[in-house]
Amino acid sequence: MDNEAVRTFVAVTEAGQFQEAAVELRITQQAVSKRVASLERVLGVMLFVRTARGARLTLDGQAFLPHAREVLRAVERAAASVRPGERALRVDVLQRRISPALALRGFYSSHPGTDLDVVTLSDANATRAIEAVLAGEVDATFRAVAPGDLPEGISAERVLDDPLQLLVGPRHPLASARSLTLAELSGHRIWIPGIKPGTEWGAFYDELTEAFDLRIDAVGPDFGSEALMDSIADSAALATLVGSGDSFVWPTGHDLRRIPIEGPAPVYPHSFVYRTANPHPVLAALRGHLVRARPTPPADAWTPSWAGSGS
Repeated sequence: MDNEAVRTFVAVTEAGQFQEAAVELRITQQAVSKRVASLERVLGVMLFVRTARGARLTLDGQAFLPHAREVLRAVERAAASVRPGERALRVDVLQRRISPALALRGFYSSHPGTDLDVVTLSDANATRAIEAVLAGEVDATFRAVAPGDLPEGISAERVLDDPLQLLVGPRHPLASARSLTLAELSGHRIWIPGIKPGTEWGAFYDELTEAFDLRIDAVGPDFGSEALMDSIADSAALATLVGSGDSFVWPTGHDLRRIPIEGPAPVYPHSFVYRTANPHPVLAALRGHLVRARPTPPADAWTPSWAGSGS
């Protein structure tokens, strides 16, 4: 099985479109299609249903996805075990369109030519990500962590408090609002598929729900951001939450609205987590950049009790 074909399959899954995956992989869309077709021939199944809006996983594709990700992690561990001292700095992000990934792009823009490898441990929770940092699978990760719960040898710096916004379609009753309070969201269905118990983002939304009497619904499979945007656009009742710094895209016809939430403003607390004794020279430069570039959080910011003050 061709590892690059497996990597391409995962990239298409995460991007939701062959063209977006091609941009991420820095290859042509035709090359992406050929790799996926080759993998489908090897497996003897269809992995995607191609639609005008992109690519959606088939049932076989959904079954294959976790194994494909494990294959890529194993390949990365094997390469890391013999890679010379001079190598790219490996940094994990949960998704490539959320604020930490954009912060890495900002660092690269100000440090062009830096040897940086952005990877995705995918649905791994904070515990698994920190284990990967300790084991040297990655040099650093962005996670919401409780400062007092970090194992020995691991450091974390709060680098990004990302205010949440409500994302709704044009027919939603809140679509015309310029801003909203959390109290005004009570009773409205907020759909965030894919929240997993035991993850830091699950703990974040659990406390947010309890503190402000929200109706956050995680029911249903997570088909990716594109499918979520499609559902929001077509519904007069569904809404979701996104970070103000997240870079999601959708067709112009969806006419989705991002509405700030204030009084208080719920913020997701991203920390930069790394092995304290890691001597990689790019790590120090990245840490310095993230601290200097950290945006000022809203004066009325709300964060979960376990995340600490972030100061």
